[in-house]
Amino acid sequence: MAREKSLWEIYTEQQLQEMEAVNARYRELLDRGKTERECAKVSIEMAQAAGYRPLDELVKAGSSLCPGDKVYAQYNGKTLVLYHIGTEPIENGMNILGAHIDSPRIDVKQNPLYESTGLAYLDTHYYGGIKKYQWVTIPLAIHGVVIKKDGSRVDICLGENEDDPVFAITDLLIHLAQKQMTKDAAKVIEGEGLDVLVGSVPRDFGGSAEEESAGDAADSEKKLRKTPVKANILQLLKERYGIEEEDFLSAELEVVPAGRARELGFDRSMILSYGQDDRICAFTSLMAMLETDTPKRTACCLLVDKEEVGSQGASGMQSRFFENMTAEVLALMGYPSALSLRRTLQNSSMLSSDVSAGFDPLYADVFETKNAAYLGKGVVFNKFTGARGKSGSSDANPEFMAAIRRILDENEVQFQTAELGKVDVGGGGTIAWIMANYGMEVIDCGLAVLCMHAPMEISSKADVYEGFRAYKVFLEHMTNIYGL
Repeated sequence: MAREKSLWEIYTEQQLQEMEAVNARYRELLDRGKTERECAKVSIEMAQAAGYRPLDELVKAGSSLCPGDKVYAQYNGKTLVLYHIGTEPIENGMNILGAHIDSPRIDVKQNPLYESTGLAYLDTHYYGGIKKYQWVTIPLAIHGVVIKKDGSRVDICLGENEDDPVFAITDLLIHLAQKQMTKDAAKVIEGEGLDVLVGSVPRDFGGSAEEESAGDAADSEKKLRKTPVKANILQLLKERYGIEEEDFLSAELEVVPAGRARELGFDRSMILSYGQDDRICAFTSLMAMLETDTPKRTACCLLVDKEEVGSQGASGMQSRFFENMTAEVLALMGYPSALSLRRTLQNSSMLSSDVSAGFDPLYADVFETKNAAYLGKGVVFNKFTGARGKSGSSDANPEFMAAIRRILDENEVQFQTAELGKVDVGGGGTIAWIMANYGMEVIDCGLAVLCMHAPMEISSKADVYEGFRAYKVFLEHMTNIYGL
């Protein structure tokens, strides 16, 4: 139902209780999944608990899939797809929820650690669209993985526990910032200035430098004596994680805001957290998928990486991962031909579950109010995204939108429609256009977020709950709009 009222005005007491339960779970998942690897890991744990089995094991065993079966596949711990086999022939199409689990952040470079005037830093390269000045002087955590030459893996998460140290990027004090304050916002902090401060204590090598240089000290230790703070950091990394400086070459370390998701407002009606773009859609899609009973049309939930940088790469939506895994599912169901795969994909329907720019009255001039997304008023449909003349957009068919309106109205789910700001003001994209290349019906359907791409983003508890309800209705009730 497209309505002007806030969801807070229409929810029953029971719905309010359910809303709080869904949001408590959502906040927990935000805290446990601050990177795409962590999101995939916790999602797999939840899927397994709900009875999903690894697809690759069934393929190796030569098993078959029947209605009611639940399987999942993942790529390198970064991208995940789940299938719940339906009672209708899969060639008639699937109902797909697709969201991305990467978020804007700061990545550590491959040769990052250096010392300057008694301070140690990690050199970085930011990921995705950020306002660089927002990332200075806030507490930061380091999450990621280091793969050593022998293939062993070291998981790192430092800065989230109360007794953990945190990290920071420095800024110039206001007393000396006269020149800095005249710069454009894009240049107040440069990309190469986003280096993370990690230490200041020099290493105690024992003995004097003169004694060491006169002895048989290795060249490497002589070099370390010239940068004792860096040497101390390397010693701490060795003691805690068993890693050497060269191991940064095969590391994937991500710097994110430290701290947990919090309720916002005197009325606790909103959530303040890092990474809600797009984990607000990813986790509500996943929760809806896991609570869906055996559907008529096969249900699918797709959680992908790399959307914030164009969806390229082996873990991005432009890879063949989803297509290959769907082909494996079809083969186990007795549809081994390439034609069956094409039919299945073309006949499918998809909600590209990605966030929408929430209307902010403090910046009302960039919105067109009749076509804006508002917090607390339900899921948001963007018929198209893109920029200016709909460049780079997937423009959904009205027949598909009509079918969605029908099932949401029948199940009393509230929704709204929006565009991403005024024409010519800006724009953005999602994975919708990539999936539309298969010929399937696709529309962007997400939730309104304030401060999108900032270190901390804001959402409405009511929208989280209504998003969960909408995604579940779509999986259970969407039919092929062409009558197959």
